[in-house]
Parts: sequence; C-alpha cells; structure tokens
Amino acid sequence: MLEAMEGSNKRKREDMEQENGVDFGVDLSLLEAVEKSEGTVQVMDVRALKKMVLAFERRLRDNLEARMKYVDHPDKFADSELELHEELVRLKALAGAPELYPELVHQSAIPSIVGLLTHENTDIAVDVVGLIQDLTDEDVVEDSDEAAQVLVDALVENNTLELLIQNLARLDEGDPDESAAVYSTLATIENMVEVRPAVSESVCEKTKLLRWLLTRIKPREFDSNKQYATEILAILLQSSAANQRRLGQMNGVDTVLQAVALYKSRDPKSGDEEEMVENLFDCLCSLVMPVENKERFVKAEGVELMIIIMKQKKSAYGSAMRALDFAMTKFPPACERFVDVLGLKTLFAAFMGKIPVNKKNQGERYKEELEERIISLSASLFDGLSRGSRKDRLLSKFVENEFEKVDRLMELYIRSGKGRN
Repeated sequence: MLEAMEGSNKRKREDMEQENGVDFGVDLSLLEAVEKSEGTVQVMDVRALKKMVLAFERRLRDNLEARMKYVDHPDKFADSELELHEELVRLKALAGAPELYPELVHQSAIPSIVGLLTHENTDIAVDVVGLIQDLTDEDVVEDSDEAAQVLVDALVENNTLELLIQNLARLDEGDPDESAAVYSTLATIENMVEVRPAVSESVCEKTKLLRWLLTRIKPREFDSNKQYATEILAILLQSSAANQRRLGQMNGVDTVLQAVALYKSRDPKSGDEEEMVENLFDCLCSLVMPVENKERFVKAEGVELMIIIMKQKKSAYGSAMRALDFAMTKFPPACERFVDVLGLKTLFAAFMGKIPVNKKNQGERYKEELEERIISLSASLFDGLSRGSRKDRLLSKFVENEFEKVDRLMELYIRSGKGRN
C-alpha cells in the first residue's frame, strides 16, 4: 500500500517564499559570488579546487587566531569573520563541478567545513548550511552518483548529521536569515537521504531530529518550514520500520493526529498548506504500519477522528479513508472500534457512490482510487470481525434495501475487469 504514498513526498519545488518575504528559490550568496568575480570566469579543476581550499583554510586559521587573541573585543576579529564568510561563498562554486568532490574529500576540507557548524557566529554556521545544501543539491549531483556518494559518506563520517541538528536548536526562526537556514538544513537532510537512503535511519538514530520535527509540526499556524518539516518526516517514515517504531515511542501517533485534527472541519487555505496536510496523512499511514502503532492509533481515538473528517466531507475525506485502510488492515481491534463508533454508515454511503468531490479532487480517477479503498476497508472488516453482533451488523448492510449493496459490489467487480474470463 505504500506505493500510493511514494513519489508524493519528493516534490518538485518552485520558488517558495515565507510570509516575511524570504525567497528560498534564490541563493543570494551565489549572486554575491558572481558580483565579486568582476565578470571573469574561473575554470574549475583540481588546481583551482586546491587553491580555493588553501584560501579557505587560511581564512579559517586567521579567524580562529583572532578570536583567541581578542576574546573580549569582537570588533577586532570582525574583519576576519567577513573574510571567512567570503571564502565559504566562493566554495559554492564547487557545486558546478561535482566530479571534483572526491578531491575535495581527499584535501581533508570536509572536517574544517563541517566544524564551522559550531562556530560562535551563527551567520558563519548559516553559511556552512547553505554550502552543504548546494553541494548536495539533487540537480547538481544527479549525473555524478559516485562522486556524490563519496561526499555524503565523508559528511556522515565527520558528524555532519549530528552538528546540523544541534545547530537547528539555536536558530531563531523569527530572524529571516536563520529561518531560511532551517529550511536549508531540512533540504540538506533530504539531499543526503536521496544520495544515501541509509541516512534516513542513521540521522534518526544518532540525532534528535525526529523529536525536533514533532515539535515543529505542533503549532497551529502554517508556514513554509512547517510544511517542509512534515515532508521530511514523511520521507523518514515511508520506508523505515525502525523510524516508524521510534516515532511511535515518542508519542508520535498522538502528535500527528493532533496536527491532522486541525483540518477536521476546515480546508487548507492554500496549495502549499494542502500539500502539508497530505504530508501529515502520509506520516500517519506510515506510522500505523507496525502493530504497536496501530494500537496507539486506536487508543488515541484515531478511528473516531478519521470518521469525523469523512463526515465533514472536506478535502481531507479521501486521506482519512486511506489512513483507516492502513490502520485496519490485519488489525481486528481497529475494525471492532470502527463498527462500535458507527463507521459502517459513513463507509457504506461511500460504497454506494456518495463520494464528495470538489475542484481539487473531482474526476473519475479520484473516485476509482476511493472505491479501491472502500473495497479494501470492507475486506478488512470481513477479515477482522469475529462472529457476533459486529459481524452481523456488517452482513446486514448487504441485505438491506433489497440487496442493493450486493448489486453495487457486482458492478464494481465487473468494472474492475476481474470478472472477465
């Protein structure tokens, strides 16, 4: 069932702007580097790389020495800080030659670069986040798989994951630059997972990223970083049972349900917010794969919430049905709860074709997908309910109104093509 979720998480991003006007589609530091080049074009080769690394190491050393010498006089090491910033900006030119990444690693530059994530000046750490994001960007490394893997392996070995997440804790999203750095950090994590899928588990095992993401999706207000947090969470969960269990142990099921509950009676206000809601449901569907999380889902009244969302007939209608499908598959307690809270009435209204549509989801394909979910839910109920009053209530649905639901079932069966010889 995960096929329905895969591919939705890795979206193609266009320029994204937060309410405060930060443009995430334009890297201003790159423009700064272009302006300072004074129209000259530098050929990026091994020699140029070595020259850039040496210049960076020199500026780094100068800055460290100045900071140690003038501890109580920031104005006396400000110039060295600016020069270090400029060298970090120049290093972004390496993104234009990903085939040189192995040489960058060979020059032992990665430890020095990554170490700056702990720099006392947050602006320097922000520069490093932007640099790593650019070097690992999907569009940059798509034709240089081996070189990208060498770089990501070196980043992991030098504790980049741990330092990135530690740096998140000191970033103030009230500051536009630091808010942009939060976004860049999440983008870097996504880039590294794309190159090395194993990073999805190691980053959750070694850092507090999952807990940070849970905290980030709690606020009621929508913003671009919250949206991206839900997307990263969905990516980390979709193919990792270990991460699903970790998040479940952190009260993740209840937290995601609370985030979803904000949309039980209202629709998202924008396309980006709508995508965030879909990300949340993707998280929920992945979360309830392990049996212990199915139990948490039922205990947290997740079944009731999904039925309420369906009754409200808002845009999350189909997503709520999908979540129920995942939660009830091979889990009788969820099926029993579904019947106890009068879910059969809502399910069989949809079974008979009473599916709400709107501008976003109208169309035959949407109805077909929901019909598949309805059949799957019905099958789970037949499989999960033992003989007794609950099973009798389910069976009675197919008898009432002169067996109309049996006729409908045959209609769906024939339409699917499975009834053909």
